Amino acid sequence: GAQQSATVASPVSGASPDLLPHFQLEPEDVYIVKNKAVSLACRATPATQIYFKCNGEWVHQGDHVMQHSTDRSTGLPVMEVRIEVTRQQVEKIFGLEEYWCQCVAWSSSGTTKSQKAFVRIAYLRKNFEQEPTAREVSIEQGIVLPCRPPEGIPPAEVEWLRNEEPVDPALDANVYVTPEHSLVLRQARLADTANYTCVAKNIVARRRSASAAITVYVNGGWSTWTQWSGCSTSCGRGWQKRSRTCTNPTPLNGGAFCEGQNMQKTACTTLCPVDGAWSEWSKWSVCGAECTHWRSRECSEPAPRNGGQDCHGPELDTRNCTSELCSHAASGAEDVALYVGLVAVAVCLVLLLLVGVLVYCRKKGGLDADVADSSILTAGFQPVSIKPSKADNPSLLTIQPDLSTTTMTYQGSLCPRQDGPAKLQLPNGHLLSPLGAGRHTLHHSSPAAEGADFVARLSTQSYFRSLPRGTNNMAYGTFNFLGGRLMIPNTGISLLIPPDAIPRGKIYEVYLTLHKQEEVRLPLAGCQTLLSPIVSCGPPGVLLTRPAILAMGHCVEASAENWSIRLKKQSCEGTWEDVLQLGAEPCTDLYYCQLEAQACYVFTEQLGRFALVGESLSMAASKRLKLVLFAPAACPSLEYNIRVYCLSDTQDTLKEVIQLEKQLGGQLIGAPRVLHFKDSYHNLRLSIHDMPSSLWKSKLLASYQEIPFYHIWSGLQPFLHCTFTLERLSPSTCELACKIWVWQVEGDGQSFTVNFNIAKDTRFSDWLVPDSEVGAPALVGPSAFKIPFLIRQKIISSLDPPGTRGADWRMLAQKLNLDSHLSFFASKPSPTAMILNLWEARHFPNGNLSQLAAAVAEVGKQESALFAVSEAEC
Repeated sequence: GAQQSATVASPVSGASPDLLPHFQLEPEDVYIVKNKAVSLACRATPATQIYFKCNGEWVHQGDHVMQHSTDRSTGLPVMEVRIEVTRQQVEKIFGLEEYWCQCVAWSSSGTTKSQKAFVRIAYLRKNFEQEPTAREVSIEQGIVLPCRPPEGIPPAEVEWLRNEEPVDPALDANVYVTPEHSLVLRQARLADTANYTCVAKNIVARRRSASAAITVYVNGGWSTWTQWSGCSTSCGRGWQKRSRTCTNPTPLNGGAFCEGQNMQKTACTTLCPVDGAWSEWSKWSVCGAECTHWRSRECSEPAPRNGGQDCHGPELDTRNCTSELCSHAASGAEDVALYVGLVAVAVCLVLLLLVGVLVYCRKKGGLDADVADSSILTAGFQPVSIKPSKADNPSLLTIQPDLSTTTMTYQGSLCPRQDGPAKLQLPNGHLLSPLGAGRHTLHHSSPAAEGADFVARLSTQSYFRSLPRGTNNMAYGTFNFLGGRLMIPNTGISLLIPPDAIPRGKIYEVYLTLHKQEEVRLPLAGCQTLLSPIVSCGPPGVLLTRPAILAMGHCVEASAENWSIRLKKQSCEGTWEDVLQLGAEPCTDLYYCQLEAQACYVFTEQLGRFALVGESLSMAASKRLKLVLFAPAACPSLEYNIRVYCLSDTQDTLKEVIQLEKQLGGQLIGAPRVLHFKDSYHNLRLSIHDMPSSLWKSKLLASYQEIPFYHIWSGLQPFLHCTFTLERLSPSTCELACKIWVWQVEGDGQSFTVNFNIAKDTRFSDWLVPDSEVGAPALVGPSAFKIPFLIRQKIISSLDPPGTRGADWRMLAQKLNLDSHLSFFASKPSPTAMILNLWEARHFPNGNLSQLAAAVAEVGKQESALFAVSEAEC
């Protein structure tokens, strides 16, 4: 708009302000189009003279056209003046300053100046500074069509045409035009496939950009699988199949066809019907009291099965055996049978009596030398108060660790022998006193080999070919019947070998290793996804008498109606088999799995390679993703990259990425975030916003980046990420403030506010716990457990037998919130041992031993009041 100046009056001394000239019409800004002169006019009253002044110089009197009149309402004189300004006049001063004109009116009381009117030469250049370009985009993707109109005076107005029809954002909420004249389609629709033209116009001309063809395509998506067809054969081995179609949605406008197979085929076996057949007749029985004897046969060669017909005919055949001695023979046979039975009962009673005497003598013989050695395990513990053993349970101190089966040495001082009463009443005594500073660790006299020696020995085994090379993600140790624990630091992966899981007299070298997904091929079908790391423990084929517990993280938001979760194990032939379906009745006692919010605990009596795989049952099923930002620790050039990783929310993947970024020279920006990624077939989108445009600019051409749904959902690509390349406009810029949005289409989004100093921020140590804080990778014997060995044995012997009012292991499981697993615990010889093993796996090394002691004490109070326990000699 024109620059306005207030009307200025210069009154003559003594004159009335009412008689100063005032303007009824002032000159206004005008544009010269082509070579046409423009007219400027002004009118004032009362005025005796009016002249124009242009660019500070008076316009010649002869160039003015004047008109005089009288104002009828006031009777005062009115003067109106017009001048014409030509293009040549304006061009004379073009480039020096803008051309302007102003009226000056006189009366007897003084002078008054009008506002300035600017005269400009109008034009519109032909070439657009930026024109829209043709693009192909997937449906629901955002589109930005840039348009920078030609230079012009006055500035050009911009409108958009779709197939030569105007685009009106007021009528279409999916469309808006930015202040920079770019056309934005929030989510592309099939109807948006068209030719788009940017039109610029002002008072001089109208310009059209080149048309940009936008094609909106639809990538194909699979429909759900059909039901499996019936078996192709009615008897024997055949095939069944299921299919799906690429119609959800159907690919359009050149969109990609669905990846994967549209048909699956699997072997099936239909059991053939088998008709029953009679076995041979048995021999005739002895002649009975009624002078008959009989013989029988069974329909068992073969027995009817799978719908086969039953045998026809009688299964019992009788006939007379008449003779004059019939009744006497029968009576004699019955007497012989009675005598034989009495003799057999007498022999059994004698044998039972001998066994009882031997057992009694063995118990009265006292403790052997091994028990004295085992007292080192109780060092630092207080006497305990617990209910006495049931009558059929052995005493606490007679549970003797068989330390004679292997050579071992103890390190640490023995505590002095204490004299005291045989019984000690401790109504409020602490059941599980924590170890003091004198805690003893059991060491083998031949310690575990170093990593290189251990791997060297492994290399001689056939299964070594499938293990990762090196020891970065491996833990190993040598174990006996006392058990122990293996842990891979900073991964949440551990293996608990409970006491007596390894047979006495055996020593095993056990390893625990984490596999990278590219090292092991885990086939997934349909909507299946990997939910946990792939973990191996071995050696395979090792004999365990009690289940070991494998702990590993997972990334599933579990709910029974949304997921079908299976534990998979790789067989010796290399194929992956389902060994357990979570939530269903287990088909074997070898495996069991407890799924918690962040981790799962696998009970297994057979070591091997395991993974947790889920299959979504609805689009509401979701996985947890961990979103992590990295950027270079140093920026020697103007270009700067921000990498956003989308990881499965498990500790092992975060550890791997941080190690990778250390090698790349990256730094961690802020805390990792969690995003719930749904099985909705929609991709993950990432965009960057709110950068200070005066300091930074993005080199990304599109408005956002996208990671395909199936790449994330499968879980087999661990380090998915997008890179945002930025450029700072000045080398002195050392700080960056921006926001990064991450969202799933038609889903919830999450933003990262990024604000850091490029030259100073380095934050790796904030998110990794040092190895020294998480414990050694291998712990052997009592040092691997929170619960003291002898007290653990006493709890087991006290709570395993059924108690009155349910005061036994079942109540302990309820106190520890494990009562949903009662059927599994009950299937084991010692349910209490299973509960304590699971507590050890969940709470090592920071478990609260006092809470466990309180739970056990609560169980004891349910049956009676106070109990005494013989004090263990030390």
